[in-house]
Amino acid sequence: MSRAFQPLAIPASAGIGLRSPHINEMLTRRPSAGWLEVHAENYMGDGAGVEALERLRQTYPLSVHGVGLSLGSARGLDRDHLERLRRVCERFQPDLVSEHLAWSVADGAYLNDLLPLRYDEEALAIVARNVDTVQETLKRQVLIENLSAYVAFADSSMNEAEFLAELVERTGCGLLLDVNNVHVSAHNLQYDAKAFIDALPEQAIGEIHLAGHATNRVGTDTVLIDDHGSRVPPAVWALYEHAIDRLGPRPTLIEWDTDVPVLDVLLGEAMWADMLTASIMFSRKQAARQAAAATPRSVPPTPFENVRTSMPVLAAFAAAKAGPAMSNALTPMEGRYDAAA
Repeated sequence: MSRAFQPLAIPASAGIGLRSPHINEMLTRRPSAGWLEVHAENYMGDGAGVEALERLRQTYPLSVHGVGLSLGSARGLDRDHLERLRRVCERFQPDLVSEHLAWSVADGAYLNDLLPLRYDEEALAIVARNVDTVQETLKRQVLIENLSAYVAFADSSMNEAEFLAELVERTGCGLLLDVNNVHVSAHNLQYDAKAFIDALPEQAIGEIHLAGHATNRVGTDTVLIDDHGSRVPPAVWALYEHAIDRLGPRPTLIEWDTDVPVLDVLLGEAMWADMLTASIMFSRKQAARQAAAATPRSVPPTPFENVRTSMPVLAAFAAAKAGPAMSNALTPMEGRYDAAA
């Protein structure tokens, strides 16, 4: 097991994935964004993009997200790639570093995909060994992301949530909860998405990802494809709401990798995540106040204790933000707001 590394943190607000079409605008506008996340492999060399990130990290907290470590590789990690990742972390000093629970290397060849593992004791030992190596090399905790899946191994002896929980126990790693991946996998493999989230150790979850996905129809069946190419859909917002209600606020990233829109679309999605989180926390505080008010007490209330509170700005923003596509996700939230207020 790795020695314990102090978990780092980014503010529990919404950030965006920094993509090359937006770099110049980010430098000139410096828009309000909670934080930025970049793919580590895009910054392992030199050039204008690297210089731009050096400047942007002076303004925005930074997360580095790897896609090429292949933590599930039985032959161990590519030490050259790991060294390049170490130099990226040393240069940019990110507040979070993450990778995927996947493998992507075979016989020295890098595959353009993140492939699933068999979830059993043998695979767990391999991944734990590789995660230990990464954390010892980087001298920091690493967050491990759940995968979007389209097939499952019949001989797995545990599910992915159990595998991740045991990995946390053995290595002290953190978790990156990709809510879109949970929804995609739960649909494709037919399991309960909320139960998956509830099975994860909540204190280990240091980051959340949100994204859109594509729907591929095969006869009368549908397969969801994790393409990060559209707005966050209502079903994913609803699952995110469940996650935040259970976990409390977490750093949340809007991912968009294909058909990348203008910057303001990403910033708008991030704003919606912040507002939804604020609404959930507001409702929880109101419920706590109502429960406390219903409890008999011998001490008289303070002058302002029973003053009615509300959040008209949040409610107005939510109503304005919600179009037809958001109505299903917004209705439960509005109902709780009306009851709480």
